[in-house]
Amino acid sequence: MADSDLEALRAKRLAELQAQQGGGAAGGAEQRQAQEEAAQRQQEIKSSMLQQILAQDARTRLSSIALVKPEKAKQIEDMLLQMARSGQISQKINEERLIGMLEKISQSTQKQTTVKFNRRRVDSDSDEE
Repeated sequence: MADSDLEALRAKRLAELQAQQGGGAAGGAEQRQAQEEAAQRQQEIKSSMLQQILAQDARTRLSSIALVKPEKAKQIEDMLLQMARSGQISQKINEERLIGMLEKISQSTQKQTTVKFNRRRVDSDSDEE
């Protein structure tokens, strides 16, 4: 009798654990979907703000930069959005002004390349003779 009770408890517990894992997976999928929707909304807001503050030629240049150097394009976008939020942008940014911003960022992030030669010193074998 005790063995059958023990087996029943084990089966019940196993069913509970499986239900929790199954429910957890469904909850995880819903949570992941909600995060994706939030990220998509953020991206839409970001693109609409950029559309408002950039002229057509500047948007074209920025999208071209994003194809080649996505990290630099993201840096520029973040900088533009920050400027717009703080009220530093009074009119649409044209291509020339965007190029100036790109040059400033390139100068500030430019890496200094140095070359260091490690020369091997050759011991002369004449000491062994």
